[in-house]
Amino acid sequence: MSVVGIDLGFQNCYIAVARSGGIETIANEYSDRCTPACVSLATKNRMIGNAAKSQVITNFKNTVHGFKRFHARPFDDLFVQTEKPKLPYSLCKLVNGNTGVKVRYLDEDKVFTVEQITGMLLTKLKETSESALKKPVVDCVISVPGFFTDSERRSVLDATQIAGLNCLRLINDTTAVALAYGIYKQDLPTPEERPRNVVFVDMGHSSFQVSITAFNKGKLKVLATAFDPYLGGRYFDEALVNYFCEEFKSKYKLNVKDNPRALLRLYQECGKLKKLMSANASDLPLNIDCFMNDIDVSSRMNRGHFEDMCAQYLLRVEVPLKAALEQSKLSRDDIYALEIVGGATRMPAIKERIAKFFGKDVSTTLNADEAVARGCALQCAILSPAFMVREFSITDVVPFPITLRWKSPTEGGLGDCEVFSKNHAAPFSKVITFHKKEPFDLEAFYSSPADLPYPDLRIGCFSVQNVVPQPDGDTSKVKVKVRVNVHGIFSVSSASLIEKQKGEGEDMEIECEPMEQNDSGGEDQTKMQVDVEGQSQMDQQNEESRSNNKDGASGEKQDPASGGSKPKVKVKSMDLPVVANTIRQLNREVLHNFVAYERQMITQDKLVKELNDAKNAVEEYVYDLRDKLCGVYEKFVTEEDSKRLTLMLEDTENWLYEDGEDQPKQVYEEKLDALKRLGQPIQDRHREQEDRPRAFEELGKKLQLYIKFVNLHKQKDERYVHLSAEEMSSVEKCVNGSMAWMNSKMNAQSKLTVTQNPVVKVADIITKIQELDTVCNPVMNRPKPMVEEAPDTNDQNSGAHNGPTNRQGADGKGHQTKAGTKDMEVE
Repeated sequence: MSVVGIDLGFQNCYIAVARSGGIETIANEYSDRCTPACVSLATKNRMIGNAAKSQVITNFKNTVHGFKRFHARPFDDLFVQTEKPKLPYSLCKLVNGNTGVKVRYLDEDKVFTVEQITGMLLTKLKETSESALKKPVVDCVISVPGFFTDSERRSVLDATQIAGLNCLRLINDTTAVALAYGIYKQDLPTPEERPRNVVFVDMGHSSFQVSITAFNKGKLKVLATAFDPYLGGRYFDEALVNYFCEEFKSKYKLNVKDNPRALLRLYQECGKLKKLMSANASDLPLNIDCFMNDIDVSSRMNRGHFEDMCAQYLLRVEVPLKAALEQSKLSRDDIYALEIVGGATRMPAIKERIAKFFGKDVSTTLNADEAVARGCALQCAILSPAFMVREFSITDVVPFPITLRWKSPTEGGLGDCEVFSKNHAAPFSKVITFHKKEPFDLEAFYSSPADLPYPDLRIGCFSVQNVVPQPDGDTSKVKVKVRVNVHGIFSVSSASLIEKQKGEGEDMEIECEPMEQNDSGGEDQTKMQVDVEGQSQMDQQNEESRSNNKDGASGEKQDPASGGSKPKVKVKSMDLPVVANTIRQLNREVLHNFVAYERQMITQDKLVKELNDAKNAVEEYVYDLRDKLCGVYEKFVTEEDSKRLTLMLEDTENWLYEDGEDQPKQVYEEKLDALKRLGQPIQDRHREQEDRPRAFEELGKKLQLYIKFVNLHKQKDERYVHLSAEEMSSVEKCVNGSMAWMNSKMNAQSKLTVTQNPVVKVADIITKIQELDTVCNPVMNRPKPMVEEAPDTNDQNSGAHNGPTNRQGADGKGHQTKAGTKDMEVE
């Protein structure tokens, strides 16, 4: 079973696999461990990854990149509308209101969802993994930003299904980094000791994330997270681009932003310049040849000027750091280490501000680019039954508070309750008890709009059906289980109807359930009762909660007013259907169609690849043969054949770049066969001429060996006297026949020129050697038969060799005895 972790980044992706007793980041077909998050669609096929990145300039309208943040985003969202003018490709509004990508594919205008584009990228990463592992890849763990909402996480999960992957877990970026950091630490404190608190700072190309994690031996617990979704390396690139656009406008009269191709080239050069400035504080040049209108442009920039330009972004670095520290309720002295990852953290100004805020040096022990992918692979190995991994539990957090709202009959309005607070342990389940007479709806939403980097607060609406009143007309007790699962997605997982007990009039109560294996937060086991105003007080202790849960599981509950003297009342429980209507999630039918269409595109890509391979094979054969006709093949072809073949090669080359530019695969194969009918005999004569002497030499050595063997037998050599005359006759006959065959073929071949086809081929000589070995080798290597010798009774040392008795061969006085006497024992 394969174990794969994928860092699905905004700009680049990384794949890590667990094998050979460790975690390895694998390379793609370009020997590059970094795969660009680009998808280029053309008239015949798709190009993904490195191949797509090379099309960013030439096919900019159909090359999609920077699409990660469009997952489940409505087209009218302010973020989408802000990004739209910056993109060289077109965005459009889908039927469900989400953002779609409009491109030209297979000579038709196509609209793809962001899930489909991400599915294409994941298909490429899956193929890269399978190529490296030499086995199918299905299970994986994929990273997402910690601030992704339910809708965005569901969208990524849909993309994994389109690609044919089974995502075992969506893990937050910083949590994956924490796992990669902590699982190898041998000196972590025991669970009874004070935990080791480590800050992880991840600034990538598009976002800034901070996490504070507490480590004990065998576990990690995320204490707090904070983020700035609009602070990353791309915003520093934009600052450079805007500066040079203004400079080129005044210096060269060029309006760069009106030319998408020039703007993309400027983005690429500014990205390179930013990296150079991180390592060099002096003035650095920016030169672009034929930038626009055949004009070469040049400029200069240094680190100090660059930091002044980006002051507004640098000031925002401390805000998430401060928020995370406050939420964790720790002081700076409680922080053990400060680990930074992500490409943008290589900027000196970023590192300085992070170190200054915490008052300690930053640590770069983790690979800044690959740490997330390695953590994902470790999590996948932990979840996979095929790997034995050190026991290590992970407790993540809920990034935004989640509230449930329902219709409250007691108040004639709406009731609500915050079921998961910010930084609540996750995954986690809670059981909420309602008292209802009819089906009801639960609306889940995020209750902190100021912190949410998403335009819609709604998570979904969950309808609890088949609720009926009690036989006496009173309300029924309905227990609803809500859950934040391993993906960080909220759901109403189940509901059940049970008989209402006496004295219960509350509208709703919440129970925290013990978690399954791999779940966290088991210490919060108290039972809460919540009134309609949302105020809460402690109802029972942990022991009572566990006792009630046990009673409820057995289907019986004791009346508390009876004091334990009355018999228990049996309670009936019936599962209720829950219909979920989540926000902006693909329905099953649409998702099934996307999966089928992805398979069609994969098949189309394979057909185009086979076609290109066939065409390239013709082109390669033309160039290779024409070059060798004037070189190593020159003496192996007649002048007439050489002229005819050269003319045919020239005609084929002209055809390739004219009528043969776009032909079916079979046409290219026929062209190649026609060329090989003339060229292959020449290649064969050259190869035979090179290999024939070595083959004849090998046959000659074998013949000399077997001739010597025959002569030794005739001379009665003691090594071969056991061989029969018939066997030796067959050997001698085979040797003489092979010798005659070799001499005749060598004589016949010597009479031919190198332009004629040989009378004997290397394959024939090898066959003759094998025949010779088959006949002669078993006879020559047959061992002598074993001869058993009778024991010698006169051997005075036989007693020492044949047994422990001291009477064997000599009497007690040391005189030799006669055989057969009573003093002699012979076995």
